[in-house]
Amino acid sequence: MKVAIISPIAWRTPPRHYGPWERVVSLLAEGLVKENIDVTLYATGDSITNAKLRSVCKAPYEEDRELDAKVWESLHISEIMEQANEFDIIHNNYDFLPLTYSGLIKTPVLTTIHGFSSAKILPVYKKYNKKTQYVSISNADRNSELDYIRTVYHGIDIEKFTLNKQRGNYLVYFGRIHRDKGTFEAIQVAKKAKMKLMIAGIVQDQVYYKNCVEPYLNEDICYIGSVGPEERNKVLGNAYALLHPINFNEPFGLSIVEAMACGTPVIAFNKGSMPELIQEGINGFMVSNIAEMTEKIKDIINISREDCRKTVECRFTQEKMVKEYIEVYKEILQNS
Repeated sequence: MKVAIISPIAWRTPPRHYGPWERVVSLLAEGLVKENIDVTLYATGDSITNAKLRSVCKAPYEEDRELDAKVWESLHISEIMEQANEFDIIHNNYDFLPLTYSGLIKTPVLTTIHGFSSAKILPVYKKYNKKTQYVSISNADRNSELDYIRTVYHGIDIEKFTLNKQRGNYLVYFGRIHRDKGTFEAIQVAKKAKMKLMIAGIVQDQVYYKNCVEPYLNEDICYIGSVGPEERNKVLGNAYALLHPINFNEPFGLSIVEAMACGTPVIAFNKGSMPELIQEGINGFMVSNIAEMTEKIKDIINISREDCRKTVECRFTQEKMVKEYIEVYKEILQNS
């Protein structure tokens, strides 16, 4: 089986720091190679992979502001589509744009929908609904107007995350600094609970950061920036709990799985895919507001950090994700 995987080019695959889509694509590509699948990865030229790497964009456009994102996206997508006949299947992880080429090629196209940026992109998905295949990353993120072949949860390389059986003495917020992710709410919870908060992630909204985060920073509310894999393991693993007060219906939530892999329980607002990731009282809690989140902090002591780790081992590993995608590929090829 020859599989071509198209990754975004906003960041390197795998990303140096931030880049959730690129991180998942990397795990999938490397996992498929281990299963002796012939994989060609279309990503930035500085990407690191054991698959065959093809690229037209030498570096991520988020790291080189001289690059015009639309120009290089167009070149990137057209490259794989012009070479489509070399492959048995194309696995699109680059949102809706590659779909606009799918009617021009004979190779089956599978698209993992990593989330809908807005309802405005739906017309593209609807147009190619019967002509291509879609995978959702959670049942909560499915659109009723689309057909899906499967839900495949993201998996992580669990060996990169160390179980810390000892509870830390601080709370952690891990994600984009943006209203959607609830950075401000996490700060308010930490203040009410009188606990230290470590904030890690890229600043995606500078105005939000200036108005809702920066004024509260002090010795107890610390912003440490975007962290790489090794530091991520320490920051998550040494925490008492991960706060995830999201203000949108999050499609998945990699930081939740990563925290649990370190043994750290999660308290999240009950939105989007959270009920699919969090088992109430076993690996965390779901709440509705700041007051409830603050109140639940005292109950974290009743959660086994080993059980948090077991959740990931059973449900969210790289191996499980890879196995399920191979099953999807085979199903598509049998029916094409």
